[in-house]
Amino acid sequence: MTQSHPRISKAVIPAAGLGTRFLPATKATPKEMLPVVDKPAIQYVVEEAVSAGLDDVLMITGRNKRPLEDHFDRNYELESALQKKGDASRLAKVQESSDLATMHYVRQGDPKGLGHAVLCAAPHVGHEPFAVLLGDDLIDPRDPLLKRMVEVQEQRGGSVIALMEVAPEQIHLYGCAAVEPTEDGDVVKVTGMVEKPDAADAPSNYAIIGRYVLDPHIFDILRKTEPGRGGEIQLTDALQQLAEDEKVGGPVHGVVFKGRRYDTGDRGDYLRAIVRLACEREDLGPDFRTWLRSYVAEEM
Repeated sequence: MTQSHPRISKAVIPAAGLGTRFLPATKATPKEMLPVVDKPAIQYVVEEAVSAGLDDVLMITGRNKRPLEDHFDRNYELESALQKKGDASRLAKVQESSDLATMHYVRQGDPKGLGHAVLCAAPHVGHEPFAVLLGDDLIDPRDPLLKRMVEVQEQRGGSVIALMEVAPEQIHLYGCAAVEPTEDGDVVKVTGMVEKPDAADAPSNYAIIGRYVLDPHIFDILRKTEPGRGGEIQLTDALQQLAEDEKVGGPVHGVVFKGRRYDTGDRGDYLRAIVRLACEREDLGPDFRTWLRSYVAEEM
């Protein structure tokens, strides 16, 4: 297809969750600020948006989330101290987060679910297509998923969701999509969606992961969407309506992702993500891999 659609420049990052799975660490510290090696998880997500060309970032926050704003702001006292020490390397790392993007913040208020969090972005987004990135999913920068999704949306219009094939026994942990193939091998047309189905009821093993590029008509639907699973307003339910009626907001397509994804929403996967990323670091990897092999050999 050669049809051109409005260019996307805005990213929305819902970050109002309570992080209960990581208590007591998240009692006073937002889960998004938990470090993955030496950088908070939320910074990886903002960097992904920027690398896809989206440098206008709105973060949906809640109570006790002020450290998120502080992290992406300037810290003049710290910068001054590092300058006096002549520590140019650490100074650059500190300044990097504040220079990444134009950051905006709005509080969700009541925790009514992901759909409601996305709806909070309506005044900022306006009538433009936009991306949504969930902080629990870290996508390896060597596998540019969001950039591909933006390309598909600009070519085909409507909305685009990220899909990944999972084992049938795991599909109940995700939203699930019913799909049809297209002429592009990594792109499917989404004909239906269901939130966290039982394996026997799942229309496929294509799981919806935490990246979306959405048509602004989603806001009109979310305003009318009743609470669904868990008593929350589900983004999946609104997307289902877009998939059913292409006249309102265009079609829904999925990009099938086969790259590296790190799930930091689960404690075990969070630890595995740290180990994998640390092993791949040039500055940490060689020594850490040596120690890890020794540790595993001793434990076995």
